[in-house]
Amino acid sequence: MKIRLLGAALITAAMAAFGPVQAARMHAAGCSGANLEKTETAIEAMADGDARFTAQKEIAAAQDALLSGKMGACSMHLTKAMQAGTIK
Repeated sequence: MKIRLLGAALITAAMAAFGPVQAARMHAAGCSGANLEKTETAIEAMADGDARFTAQKEIAAAQDALLSGKMGACSMHLTKAMQAGTIK
């Protein structure tokens, strides 16, 4: 029983220590108007299909998150949009 509690305490401590690092990394990914515009331009050049539709949905979600001030969600959706079109 004590081993389980110790394990849970270690996991909690690790999450508390690395949480701010992860947040900084997501912000560094760059959810900005320029990055959204660059990704949208690349998506417009994609051929019609499932990948383009998915990328367009993710861009719309990223824009909504940006307008709501949710930078982490914006970065996540922007990254998904880039991955859908394999945009680098």
